[in-house]
Amino acid sequence: MARPTATVAGAAVVAALLLAGCSTEEPEKKPERPGPVASSPRESSPAPAKEPSTFAPYVDTSLKPAYDLLQGAEDTGVKEYNLAFVSPGGGCVPKWGGRQALRDNAVARQAEALRAKGGDVRISFGGQSGNELARVCGSVDKLVQAYSEVIDAYGLTKADFDIEGPALTDTKANTLRAQAIARLQQRKKLDVSVTLPVLPSGLNRNAVALLENARQNGARISTVNIMAMDYGTYYDGDMGKYAISAATAAQKQVKSALGIRDDARAWKAVGVTPMIGVNDVKGEVFKPEDAAELKKFAKEKGLGRLSMWSLTRDKACPGGPNLQAAATCSSIGKAENEFTRAFTG
Repeated sequence: MARPTATVAGAAVVAALLLAGCSTEEPEKKPERPGPVASSPRESSPAPAKEPSTFAPYVDTSLKPAYDLLQGAEDTGVKEYNLAFVSPGGGCVPKWGGRQALRDNAVARQAEALRAKGGDVRISFGGQSGNELARVCGSVDKLVQAYSEVIDAYGLTKADFDIEGPALTDTKANTLRAQAIARLQQRKKLDVSVTLPVLPSGLNRNAVALLENARQNGARISTVNIMAMDYGTYYDGDMGKYAISAATAAQKQVKSALGIRDDARAWKAVGVTPMIGVNDVKGEVFKPEDAAELKKFAKEKGLGRLSMWSLTRDKACPGGPNLQAAATCSSIGKAENEFTRAFTG
């Protein structure tokens, strides 16, 4: 997701500021497949699509003051959060935003207390910078060790891999990551989602190839979370309809790439994350009514997950509406938690 820095104008908050970098390349009907892999393909198995979509918004863990997960859960009823991002901090060392030691993050330290109140967290690896541990660790053994360090530090049963920018075309890293995920899932319960850039026309061929590679290497992907944001200069219309178009196209691609046999399961394997308010691309503005439209669509189709970038942006800017995306407000003058209410009903 393309996300602004804490200083509003710049890009100083590192890779932690998220998901946009969506490729403008149109998806191909016959994406190129990665090279030979070790294990045979098998079908991913998300649950049947009868349950309501989980709403799990992103929290930018790099911002100060740290977002209060417990207070947020009390105020909104939302109890599941995606914490972003963990990336390499000098070699094969996982750190928050590539800088902060794992146990020093004030947002992530709330995970256990949140679980005690019936909530949970999913930690996201990678992010907008295109840097992810699989690109630097060099072997499956080292990568499993690095991922395990994060999983064990926070008692995770859920993890997300936000793959965009140069990471999306790094086929060697994508294979290492898939093999590491498969090994981790053999050892412990681990629900894995993959977050990918998208256009209203769907995923590009590199994203499809990444999913095929994951399947071929035995990684079980429960959800493909598409970043419905920052499409490019040709997309400055109805962001709600664009998100629905992207999800509709991606569902078919996910069904094929992950070997899912029926439409209901394929819809359950799709998640959608818009960037609320003013996006980084001029003319793209995602409004609360777009969130309500997307929520209705998700209920009709049985999408597995809805999210948004990000909770810290779900409020008005001190100076009122403006044309620039900001890290700590939506830039459109809406009241606090208005997007959260639209997504949760």
